[in-house]
Amino acid sequence: MAITATPVPSIQLLTPKDHALILIDFQPQMAFATHSIDTVTLRNNAGLVARAGASFQVPAILTTVAARSFSGPMFTEVTDAFPGQALLDRTSMNTWEDAAVIGRVNEIGKQRLVLAGLWTSVCIVGPALSALAQGYEVYVITDACGDVSAEAHERAVQRMIQAGARPMTSLQYLLELQRDWARTDTYESTTGIARACGGSYGLGITYARAMFDAHGG
Repeated sequence: MAITATPVPSIQLLTPKDHALILIDFQPQMAFATHSIDTVTLRNNAGLVARAGASFQVPAILTTVAARSFSGPMFTEVTDAFPGQALLDRTSMNTWEDAAVIGRVNEIGKQRLVLAGLWTSVCIVGPALSALAQGYEVYVITDACGDVSAEAHERAVQRMIQAGARPMTSLQYLLELQRDWARTDTYESTTGIARACGGSYGLGITYARAMFDAHGG
């Protein structure tokens, strides 16, 4: 039987309106012991994800653990993208076991959840496996997560994939939300985030615009 292609995206692709973004424990105490990714790259990628979510008005939950007594404040790269948004501070290592966080998840009411944070093997595995067990679709932005070793990070990612989570990267998240350069209402914001946080890709955009007045769409 012949298959007829149609210009329609897969339902597995994320859209700005079909998910909630949960950013977990981007705090100094966890960052000090993170060795699977360098701190500069980690902070850059966390900021990229936060700015992407804010730009596309994705409902976001920002949560910390023991912020005042032990772990310290959330990275400004994350909080600056959501000015005025309250942070949900917890005692539980597993975000999914915190009633305030789950209350917000239920208020938002999205079946798809996108997670990033520190550490992968604790702060991300816990809510990922818990949400999957309750029927949610879970995506993990793996290069905006980190752990005490590359081994710890990779085993955590594998464990989540085996349970049904879907891995992606920070730049992929931004571009998947944009997905069409003809979407002019978010074009400038998306390319601006890419220029600021997108590494060599962002430099390429800056170069093309400066030298040739080029645009993506």
